[in-house]
Amino acid sequence: MLVSKRQRPVPETRHRSQIHHSSVVASMLRGDPTRDGLIRGGLLTAVCVMALASWGLGRADALDGVLEVRSAYVNLDKGVFLLHARIEYPMSPAIRRALRDGLTLTFDLDARVDRERRFWFNVNIVELTLRRELSYHAVSDRYVVRDTKSGDQESFATLDETLQYLGKVDAWPILVEPQLDGGNYTISVRAGVRRGHLPASLRAILFWTDDWARVSEWYSWLLPA
Repeated sequence: MLVSKRQRPVPETRHRSQIHHSSVVASMLRGDPTRDGLIRGGLLTAVCVMALASWGLGRADALDGVLEVRSAYVNLDKGVFLLHARIEYPMSPAIRRALRDGLTLTFDLDARVDRERRFWFNVNIVELTLRRELSYHAVSDRYVVRDTKSGDQESFATLDETLQYLGKVDAWPILVEPQLDGGNYTISVRAGVRRGHLPASLRAILFWTDDWARVSEWYSWLLPA
């Protein structure tokens, strides 16, 4: 009498790559939090990159031109030396768009007076900064310039008018006669523009644009005796 042996089932073998693939698919179906976080992070990065590319804020040429002090001089009025300067502030389409989206710009005009010494370093007598902030007010559709020291404000209908105002400095008192004690003196002026306040909605996008600034060369001349 023949007795048939019942065959034992052969265990199923799966390749490691197949198992990994199945686990990935399963995690996709059930909404794996790690995967979702990676996707969200990738989307945010892509949005930031596209925004920077469209604005051009990360480029060195964001100011689109040469920032320079075109001319400068001083005149003496009742014992006070008054500085007059003309500055060329370049503005690119990227900055124009950023201003209307809530960005502010800070404009600095640095002035210094040094007493010359023949056999040693010059001695600094005066070092001042005229600082003004430019912002756009959407409600009034005006560009507003505020002196950070005095708080005085001026508003303009167009950005071009605003830049003309910023580029024209007249009768800025920088020195009084008692500060001079003989010898030769050099006056130097330098202009700068940099990124100012960022609204919360733009901080993540503009995080990498710390180089969005420009400083001119020093414009120097001898103080008339």
